[in-house]
Amino acid sequence: MSKLATKTAPKREDRLHSCISYGGTLCGLKKRAGCGCLGDSDRSFSQGSICLMLPAIAMINSLPDNVNLLHGAIGCGVCSHSQNANARSGSLQHFGVQKDALWISTAMNEADVISGGEGKLKRAILEADRSYRPKTITVVASCVPGITGDDVEGIIAESQKLVQAKIISVHCEGFKTKIWSTAYDAVYHGLLETLLEDPPFPKNIIPDDAEAFNVEQLKKYTVNLCNVSSMGKVDEDELTRLLNGLGYQVNIFPVFAQPEQMWKIKYAALNISTCPTHDDYFLKLFKEQYGIPYILKHMPIGIENTNDWIRDVGRFFGKEDAAEKFIKTEVFRLNEALEPYRTFFKGKKVFISAGEFRALATANLLAELGFTIIGVRSFHHDEFASIEYEKLQKIAGNFSFNVANAQPFEEANLITRLKPDLFLGHWNGNSTSAKLGIPSHVIYNTGLSYIGYRGVFELARRLYRQLGNPVFAKKISAHNRLPYREKWYAEDPFKHIKSDDAKGGE
Repeated sequence: MSKLATKTAPKREDRLHSCISYGGTLCGLKKRAGCGCLGDSDRSFSQGSICLMLPAIAMINSLPDNVNLLHGAIGCGVCSHSQNANARSGSLQHFGVQKDALWISTAMNEADVISGGEGKLKRAILEADRSYRPKTITVVASCVPGITGDDVEGIIAESQKLVQAKIISVHCEGFKTKIWSTAYDAVYHGLLETLLEDPPFPKNIIPDDAEAFNVEQLKKYTVNLCNVSSMGKVDEDELTRLLNGLGYQVNIFPVFAQPEQMWKIKYAALNISTCPTHDDYFLKLFKEQYGIPYILKHMPIGIENTNDWIRDVGRFFGKEDAAEKFIKTEVFRLNEALEPYRTFFKGKKVFISAGEFRALATANLLAELGFTIIGVRSFHHDEFASIEYEKLQKIAGNFSFNVANAQPFEEANLITRLKPDLFLGHWNGNSTSAKLGIPSHVIYNTGLSYIGYRGVFELARRLYRQLGNPVFAKKISAHNRLPYREKWYAEDPFKHIKSDDAKGGE
């Protein structure tokens, strides 16, 4: 039975046997993962994490003319406030108009927990359609209706007959999983279920294309590029440039894709991922439903990763020679430009913290620039990163490795022990490193370039400027301190990981 026949996407603990707890080294992780000894362990103390609703909402808030309807307690979804800057800037970059993300809540209270929130949900759907006239309404089910048993799907089916907007169902009951990347599966599940029906038009013609390409041409020369909410327009343009350089046109999906145009992704020769962690559920299910092959292997961050990403596309289309010629030209120009930066970066120690593929690919990029990798932490681990471990070990050797769904106390301990010259991570880790006097750089920013050949050069330029003047972090550390006692820094950072199978040395 197709997964799309079920109302929700399966959690990643079941589907991929993902792991959120490991402390040791890269070699130790490789060894345990390779022999199947890396179980779904936990911690005896857990300082903090996030709910899968946050990354789900980051994707949903990018949909143009969408109302994000949070069905749950009023606090669920308030991360939309912090994400609105990305929604506004992304809308401006893609469509030339700044638009806020629209989100409302059913604000379930104690009475709703007892009597149910189905009535509130239906009234909210009708109000959203009447007030905003959106193209889509995304109903995001949080923990409360998941516990009380609200018939969210039944209310959506009933309400769809009464509203103009397409209603998308996304199940983000946070208590079901600690692997928040399950959020991507939940959003893709809803999009595939709702927005891929062809509009009425003659079967061989795409009506809004001026040149009236027929479907067979689209299937032959089009690549669907799966973007992510952590990727800005500048990175999309770079990947589009690379694919255009091989002679292919590009559909970008799903972030900032027009809902009424999403059906076009069914008419393409190939789906290509920019992040296997983000896209594996969608690409496999999409192939099952529509027969379109996919490439799910590399994240095009760094020189060799970008080379391999292009080679995979060239190999699929039988254009290996053209791909190699294109790569040679790009890499020659890039290496010339990077020479002075590599001299400056040589031997400087760096620690990276991010989602699994982003962390590993960025570590490869930094090793290519001349940095010494002394530590990596990823937010979870699954089977897709095995090839990245191999590549990273070859270029960077062995080093400290941590798998943790946030847990800033472990990160603070590791940074203090390893004493990097530079930290790359998300805002929470960056504030930790800054308070320790270590310069930090955000692992992604949708207004900056990180991906492809341009991303390598632009990141090198930013890090050169930052390391050339590290005064800001030093001043921060002189007037701030972290909330941990000194004795914690002397303890094993991984002491709270329960299972011995999740600890490893060489």
